[in-house]
Amino acid sequence: MSFTLDRRTALRGMVNGMAVAVGLPLLDIFLDGNGTAMAATGAPMPIRFGTWFWGLGVNPPRWFPSAAGKDYELKVELASIEALKHKVNILGDFTLPLDGKPNLPHISGGIGIRTGMAIDSDRGLPGPSFDVSIGDVIGTRTRFRSIELSATGDPRNSLSGRGNGNLNPAEVSPAALYTRLFGAGFHDPNSATFTPDPAVMARRSVLSGVSDQRQALVARLGAADRQRLDQYFTSLRQLENQLDVQLTKPAPMQACVVPPKVPDLPVNAEIENVMRNHEIMTDLLVMAMACDNVRLFNMNFNNGASSLTRVGSTITHHQLTHEEVLDNRLGYQPEVTFYVDKCMEAWTYFIKAMDAVKEGDRTLLDNSLVFAHSETEFAKFHTIDNIPMMTAGSAGGRIHTGQYITGDGSPVSRVGLTLQQAMGVPVDRWGTGSLETNKIIPGLIV
Repeated sequence: MSFTLDRRTALRGMVNGMAVAVGLPLLDIFLDGNGTAMAATGAPMPIRFGTWFWGLGVNPPRWFPSAAGKDYELKVELASIEALKHKVNILGDFTLPLDGKPNLPHISGGIGIRTGMAIDSDRGLPGPSFDVSIGDVIGTRTRFRSIELSATGDPRNSLSGRGNGNLNPAEVSPAALYTRLFGAGFHDPNSATFTPDPAVMARRSVLSGVSDQRQALVARLGAADRQRLDQYFTSLRQLENQLDVQLTKPAPMQACVVPPKVPDLPVNAEIENVMRNHEIMTDLLVMAMACDNVRLFNMNFNNGASSLTRVGSTITHHQLTHEEVLDNRLGYQPEVTFYVDKCMEAWTYFIKAMDAVKEGDRTLLDNSLVFAHSETEFAKFHTIDNIPMMTAGSAGGRIHTGQYITGDGSPVSRVGLTLQQAMGVPVDRWGTGSLETNKIIPGLIV
């Protein structure tokens, strides 16, 4: 028997007089010679972007390498990334000028990094976070434009949004995340059959009808209402794109395997539960990316003013940073450092889970760019210069890895500008006030 062999090939036959078809997984023969694109179409493997946040910084002498460059020294608080050191960049010595505005503890740092803006009040995001701009480029043709997650149980634990004080709420329950990702509406990309959901078709039709009346409505509104309506229709267009994706048979993905259902688990800030929930959420998110349901994510391990605590204790990580005395013999706060180590342990789990998924001759991590950061350098003093930051993955070969890069006191907004350009955002200048910059980080983008 001979037949044309491509990714749409199905094995067909008869069982008890009935025709059957069995789809094939993504075999190497369906990829190009480098395993980086589909041989039949030449379409590249998807590139993902995400952020990973942890609160309350680090002990700088125990975390930052001693010298910039490749093959950097791993200090004790980063020792867990040893196996993936060649895929991780460390970023240090960047500043966050506030232009006379107050340093709002555990707020100014994270928001400044994400928006390139200094804030003067705690009213959410003053402008769009750079992940939103990246999502406008890479997140328009997936079922979910982005996924926001918080392992501590607080949906407000988010640094993502379009501004005007708004934040994208985070998913906090692993069980709810499973239902959202793999429940109703999920289509296995490796299935031989595909049936569009009539309910989705109806929603798409209704949205199209509303969109057709936009111009008539805009003509009757003032400037402020036009701006509000424009933001609304921006969200509406994103929803229409996502509905279009659900009405289209998904492209096959080699590593996509539907995970087992997740039971309801305790969701709170106890470190034991946070570590477990973070691992489950990581595994679900990684599979959602492997199935190409989402290409943009924001994972928040803990919050800025970290509410992490231990089972049976009422003392939080944040409280310890201010009340625990520095051990003169050790040179750090041992109880606080327990949580720093847990944060880095969770970060290592996250990037290892991404690197374990094979995509041709690369991994999911290789085909991604993950930006990790905190909101302060040393929490006891709320310092916001030299905030610890990392990148992991090469974005499909767009990013050099395995380096310790120092900013030499330049504004941290250079990081956001560089990440956006690496992901294809057409931006030459980013930030406001003293954070405004047109200089990317040399040696990072290939």
